[in-house]
Amino acid sequence: MPDMSEPMKTPKRVNRIGGVVYVGLAGLFAVCVAAQIFLAGMAIFTDSSHWHDHVVFVRIFELFPLLMLVFSFVGKLPAGLRWMCVVLYLLIVAQYFTANFSGAGAFHPVIAALLFWVAIHVTVRAIRSVFPKQERKEELAG
Repeated sequence: MPDMSEPMKTPKRVNRIGGVVYVGLAGLFAVCVAAQIFLAGMAIFTDSSHWHDHVVFVRIFELFPLLMLVFSFVGKLPAGLRWMCVVLYLLIVAQYFTANFSGAGAFHPVIAALLFWVAIHVTVRAIRSVFPKQERKEELAG
């Protein structure tokens, strides 16, 4: 019978998978934000029927930051990356606020730009955390 007085350690492989999934979600989230901005541009400058696409598309990726938060714990990532998930989610909430309250709409594209920048920042930090420099060099060399 295992000794219950010692805390159970999560296998390193699970941590690694959690980190890799976090990186994947972060990168995909950044791509989705860029696509969302593109859809808004299409609606403004090409055809207003793209507003429907803009409104529906966000539903696909709006919960990615919460999934990233879960995987940040699985991957035992630094606390800063966990907090950035919360920041990303709050920026999405701010987007809903600015889209639905008159007078706040001018902030919508500004928050979208900030959301994209933070998503890229999180992706880069996650890559550096999950794939240390030496490991990245080895993969590029071999």
